[in-house]
Amino acid sequence: MAETPDWRAQRWAATHQRIYDTALALFQEHGFDAVNVGRIVREAGVSVPTFYAHFPSKEHLIMQLPSTEDFTGLLAEFPADLPVATRFRQALPLWLAQWSPEFRQDALARWRIIASTPSLRTRAAQFERTAGHVVADAMPVEPGAPARSADTIVINAYMSVYTAALLEWADCNGERKLEELMDEAFEALDGP
Repeated sequence: MAETPDWRAQRWAATHQRIYDTALALFQEHGFDAVNVGRIVREAGVSVPTFYAHFPSKEHLIMQLPSTEDFTGLLAEFPADLPVATRFRQALPLWLAQWSPEFRQDALARWRIIASTPSLRTRAAQFERTAGHVVADAMPVEPGAPARSADTIVINAYMSVYTAALLEWADCNGERKLEELMDEAFEALDGP
């Protein structure tokens, strides 16, 4: 009997989640740097090629990049003539409001691993630049016009502040509200 696409998608999603859950548990118990892909695949009961079919690298398990689609609808609500910084600041609370309690708990666990691993703290800067390009691609501009260099610079500055607030949130183990930390970080960027 042939498998249906829905069944295949469900199996793929279940395998993806099993790899993720296994890796996260191992990272929390032993530390990110002490766990290699070989150990993850053994514990998850999958092959190395299966791991790489689901995640480009071990770092991608922890530092998940948003897609352009994640932001397109959110940013489309704001007119293109608003300054980029204003649109970013107004969109961020809407982005965080979409986080379910389960997603928020998972994000805190991931960011605690990032915050406690020097190599990941450094790597987070690379991921934030990539995420900044995703946001820039999703941000409405004049029809047919590419994002301006100045807009990309502003977005990258705000992404850096976003990352700093997430690291602070992880460092305090979620004892402070992420939204408050974001506000404080953005106020620091904007100056007195």
